[in-house]
Amino acid sequence: MGGGAEVSLSQDEEQTLIDAAFAAARGAYAPYSDYPVGAALLFDDGAVITGCNVENASYGLSLCAETVAVAKALGEGRRGGLTAVAVVGLKADREPITPCGRCRQVLNEVAALGSTNPLVLCVSKDDVRRVSLSALLPHAFGPGHLG
Repeated sequence: MGGGAEVSLSQDEEQTLIDAAFAAARGAYAPYSDYPVGAALLFDDGAVITGCNVENASYGLSLCAETVAVAKALGEGRRGGLTAVAVVGLKADREPITPCGRCRQVLNEVAALGSTNPLVLCVSKDDVRRVSLSALLPHAFGPGHLG
């Protein structure tokens, strides 16, 4: 992962990103886990791309909110500029929700395209944990490791 500078957001920017992730979570399709998750990606041009988890009866085919948001961003031609991510779970009461290992890797791939180290806002009902992606995924494997 690129050693991009630490990102800081204003309180308003943070809240806007978190609100977008909550709005996305309300659109989740989670009939099996009953655990709706939303993610919002912030890019350096101010664009916010959201995603929600999409479950499937064949559990392995389910998609996490972060992966859906990344797929949307890449589908829109975004290649770099990822500055922050918010991840929320509508039922995350005590402990802030964090991206799973797969999603950390997927986020790393997008961050590497622009050599950024996005701030990740891990959100619960009463708490926001702020951590850089590189802290969530130390010694990340990325495109530079191929060939």
